[in-house]
Parts: sequence; C-alpha cells; structure tokens
Amino acid sequence: MSKAFTREDASDPDLDDEMAAAAASPPVMRNYMTPAGHAALRSELLHLMDDERPKVVETVHWAARNGDRSENGDYLYGKKRLREIDRRIRFLTKRLETAVVTDPSVHHGGDRIYFGATVVYQDDTGKQTQVTIVGMDEADSSLNQISWISPVARTLLKASTGDVLQLVSPAGIREIEVLSVSYPAPGDC
Repeated sequence: MSKAFTREDASDPDLDDEMAAAAASPPVMRNYMTPAGHAALRSELLHLMDDERPKVVETVHWAARNGDRSENGDYLYGKKRLREIDRRIRFLTKRLETAVVTDPSVHHGGDRIYFGATVVYQDDTGKQTQVTIVGMDEADSSLNQISWISPVARTLLKASTGDVLQLVSPAGIREIEVLSVSYPAPGDC
C-alpha cells in the first residue's frame, strides 16, 4: 500500500526527522523597508503581473501553435522567460508579505540613529562617508544606501551625533565618529 494512504505513526523516524527540520528552520526575519522601497517593490510586482507576464504568455501561445516545439526558439526562450518571471513574482510576493513599512520621517529633527537615517561619519583616517540606512531590498551602494543589517549600519544604529564607535571590519577594528544625522521631512518619503 502506498505511504500516502497510510496513517503516519508518531514513532515514525521519517516524521521525527521532518519535525526536527521544521524546528531547526530559522525564524522569519523582519523585512523593514521605507515607504518608497515598499512602493518600488509593489510597482515591480504589478508590472510583472499585469504587463510582462501576459506578453510572454501570448508569445509562448503563438509559438506553440507553430508546430515543432523542440526547435522553436520563441517557444523555448518564452518558457524560460516565463519561469524567470514567475520566480521573481514569488520572491516579490514573499518579500512584501513579510514587509514592515517604517516611516523614517517620524524621527525628523532627532540626532539619534534609527532606520532610515542619513548619517555622515568620519573614520580614523579622516575620511568622511555619508550613508542612508534602508531595507535589505532597497540597499544600493551607488546611492550610498546600506542595508540595516550591514556591519556599518548595525554599528551606527542607536548612536547619536558625536559618538565614537568601534566598527569591526575584515581589516580589523576601526574607530568611526558620527558627525551628523538627518531624516527626511514628514511627507517627503
């Protein structure tokens, strides 16, 4: 008889392994993001679902009607692109489901570093760096945006203007001093 139709016994070793694996799985991490980051992910998801996917489905449908699918480049590429789109849609859906939208403008005028802060700090060599602490899905190093879980952001969080902090880096421990902290004005996010 198939295992699918038998009653699972509590002493079943396979069941114990599955329960242990479920207990060992990491907890769902909070996915903090700014309102702008949330809007960008939502916009990408809607674009994929409403514009891109229907066009690719139409192309695959047209190519499938043309006959031999094994040598049909439009069909093969379309199916591959459809899998990529579906994978991205699943990823974006999961990220948006776990999103915790945090408005950094509530800290406007404060000098303590929280999520969404733009911080200027100086390292022990005198080099000044400006970074904005954003969500994991929003981080873009070309715009000086760093994820809130990055080592620099974790060091900076909850510090204030004038604090000297110890940043642990691959090159060793460096001292950094917080020079300024700013937040977007209410309504700018």
